[in-house]
Amino acid sequence: MRLSVTQQISKVDPQKWNSLLRDKNPFLSHEFLTSLETTGCVCADTGWEPNHLTLYDDENTLLGAMPLYLKHHSWGEYVFDWAWADAYQRAGLEYYPKLLSAVPFTPVTGPKFLIHPDHPDPAMLRDTLARGVLAAARDSRVSSLHILFTTRADNEALGQHGLMLRTGNQFHWGNRCYADFSDYLMSFTSAKRKKIRRERRRVRDAGIQMEVLTGDSLNAQHWDKMYQFYRLTVHNHGAAAYLNRYFFEQLQSEMKDHTILILARHDGRYVGGALNMLGGNTLYGRYWGANHYYEGLHFEACYYQPIEYCIRNNISRFEAGAQGEHKLSRGLLPAPTYSAHWLRDGRFRHAIAEFLQAETEHVERYSDVLQAHTPFRSAN
Repeated sequence: MRLSVTQQISKVDPQKWNSLLRDKNPFLSHEFLTSLETTGCVCADTGWEPNHLTLYDDENTLLGAMPLYLKHHSWGEYVFDWAWADAYQRAGLEYYPKLLSAVPFTPVTGPKFLIHPDHPDPAMLRDTLARGVLAAARDSRVSSLHILFTTRADNEALGQHGLMLRTGNQFHWGNRCYADFSDYLMSFTSAKRKKIRRERRRVRDAGIQMEVLTGDSLNAQHWDKMYQFYRLTVHNHGAAAYLNRYFFEQLQSEMKDHTILILARHDGRYVGGALNMLGGNTLYGRYWGANHYYEGLHFEACYYQPIEYCIRNNISRFEAGAQGEHKLSRGLLPAPTYSAHWLRDGRFRHAIAEFLQAETEHVERYSDVLQAHTPFRSAN
């Protein structure tokens, strides 16, 4: 076997890369990662330098891979280490560049050790990739290595090599074989059920019509509007626009059958929308925006319509992205997320290990509190 690093994922055969995706996560696909690179959203100028790790055998079979980036900042990661970088700076040390394994701008759990599904020893392949990425971190003299939104299998391999594990929290929806949205609401308490019905009614009473579009039903007008809504949200939050218009075109060209666009129309004009991605048996909520405020439209576009879509199409899960306690009252329950970290400096490694232990205990208590305040009726 041989490990190598490539600065362009386009140099890896798409079929070989995608053959490693057992769970069909759309964000780890060759098409998605390539689109980020070819559109200039991910490159040295944006602080995301691709350094993808690949593992081949002597017959040039791709046995494993790992999306990997040299980072010059911490934007677009959703696992926050700004305080760590600040502590390094105050100590007179350089925190950047660092090495990062993640999907850029995408807080979605998925394997970072991509393993050939037919290999008889997947644990050995994970261990080889883990040793390889640690060697890359040590040899490149970066301050640290961070592997975000990992799976349990990833964590087991990384824990054996001494990486520190970190726990976070998101909100996910699960399909319990609901017949329709009304059936779903019947699992709520009376007060919560009435609140959601009232929110949805306000959207209808405002004269707003919702459209759910995918595949060939999407056209350039739809993407123009969705990009406009995305930029408005970025502007309103004072954030950076990670994605450009060309990237949205690439989604249409390369991943239209994995894209679910939910648009709101009022008086014949589109006024808001939400972008979702579909992969395997999971729908992922990604971006939302609107050019006018309508009460309840955010909840309708970002939660109720995607949940209805999942029920209608027998999709098991809906992951609505990072953060947001308001998701709990809409039936999205807390779900743990994980990441793994290695720091070169032993002093900081010790201090951060203590911080992570306390943080994990806080996250677990927080999750317990949330579970006690779900909108669902008691089983009793």
